[in-house]
Amino acid sequence: MIAVFLRPHDLAYAERMFALVSDPAVSGALSLQDQSVEDTKRFIRHITEEERAGRAVSRVVFNEKEELIGVTTLMFIDRERRRCHIGSWLGRAYWGKGYNQLAKEAILSIAFGELDLDIVFAGARTTNIRSQKAQEKLPYVTLHVENEYPEEHAALEQRQQQPCVLHAFKRDDFLRYLAEKERAARGEAVRD
Repeated sequence: MIAVFLRPHDLAYAERMFALVSDPAVSGALSLQDQSVEDTKRFIRHITEEERAGRAVSRVVFNEKEELIGVTTLMFIDRERRRCHIGSWLGRAYWGKGYNQLAKEAILSIAFGELDLDIVFAGARTTNIRSQKAQEKLPYVTLHVENEYPEEHAALEQRQQQPCVLHAFKRDDFLRYLAEKERAARGEAVRD
């Protein structure tokens, strides 16, 4: 059975992270500038500082075999407005196996449980069909919230310098999903 575990960043992970993100199928979909292991170490130091400052929570994703398989990050955390954005990537060998959903559940549990946020935005470049499809599979996502949150959409497109879609994970939807999942695991009927 597959599983994921989230761990804080460590410079010791830089070589493995760089190896995964160097795959053009992964790096082509991201706005990462990592061209070397040293660049990845700079990213780790930067994201660690962002976390200390309260602007991000980033975790390295490991699977059930203790393999480092990706990264998931809550960024642009706005505690006053109780919102943030999420960014994630997995190495290509781990695509389509269910790890994305498990990693999202783990990091969203931090967002809504520990950070007490109300909404987590998930953007994707319009050219990044794989990311959009992965988000659409998540049963607790609200799709296409661009008109509901135009300022978030505009900021996303400004950062990416290209057209993007904007989806959202809302606290109540996610917590309802977790409760239904727990009831199903116990064999209880799910009722509305």
